[in-house]
Amino acid sequence: MKRRTALSLLVGGLASRALAQSPPKGGEDQDFTIQTTSRLVLLDVSVTDKAGGFVSGLDKDNFRIFENGKRQEITQFANADIPVTVGILVDASSSMRPKRPEVVTAALAFIGASNPQDEVFVINFNEKPYRGLPESMPFTDDIKSLRTALWRTPAEGRTACYDAILMGLQQLKSAHRDKRTLIVVSDGGDNASTHPLKDVMNEVLQSSATIYTIGIFDEDDPDRNPGVLSRLAHVSGGEVFFPKQLDEVEPICRKIAQDIRTRYTIGYIPAIDNGKGIRHIKVDVSAPNRERLAARTRTSYLFSEQAGERKG
Repeated sequence: MKRRTALSLLVGGLASRALAQSPPKGGEDQDFTIQTTSRLVLLDVSVTDKAGGFVSGLDKDNFRIFENGKRQEITQFANADIPVTVGILVDASSSMRPKRPEVVTAALAFIGASNPQDEVFVINFNEKPYRGLPESMPFTDDIKSLRTALWRTPAEGRTACYDAILMGLQQLKSAHRDKRTLIVVSDGGDNASTHPLKDVMNEVLQSSATIYTIGIFDEDDPDRNPGVLSRLAHVSGGEVFFPKQLDEVEPICRKIAQDIRTRYTIGYIPAIDNGKGIRHIKVDVSAPNRERLAARTRTSYLFSEQAGERKG
């Protein structure tokens, strides 16, 4: 990796420098940094127009943030293609065997369309989750290594999706990039995990990761559970997709890559006395001569008064 960002997506993080809102162009050593000496909530925000196209070029005044219904002062703002850490979680259960080539091709298309300075890891899951990369290589940007990782686990057995997501969130905690994402691809509901859904949702609320989910369900699969994939994406600020045909998965993955690269980063310092436990977030966006803009970001997080990093 040629650089490391210090973009701390956390509540209660401690740091020392200010946001580079307008980073210099053309230079591999430019650093996109958000740091503060106070509690900070940073949101990864995607903005689309009425046609569903991504909207760039907005500034801080175009956004309003509400936490538990109270408007928040925006203290940090950036609109830059910041490198991220991405975990690609792929269902390797027996039902995925005939779908595997298209899914691997789509995952590689995502990597090719992403920021070349992203660091990526792979988790394949069937009866349990397996790391795709060697233990000595937790993250990489090498396409050959990632291709091997995506094929590493044979397609067999049942589906431990929840365990895979928890493993992915855990690995994100050791990421070098502080902006973090998971992409989950599955063709069925969970039927093999040792952890329940409530454990997964609790970790998602404590994590800053944005989660995208792709459900390529068979209509007659009794274990299919599209509601879970929808919930994971909604709470974390990602997006859920249910392609009807396998050939739709590759353009979906390219769309996700574009979404990640065009997101705004918006920060605010939450009040201590604005509620305990889970806090709810709403972001409004508007701009002159632009109709029906829509902002998508995480809808909830778990507030803690204690200082210290909320990693993942």
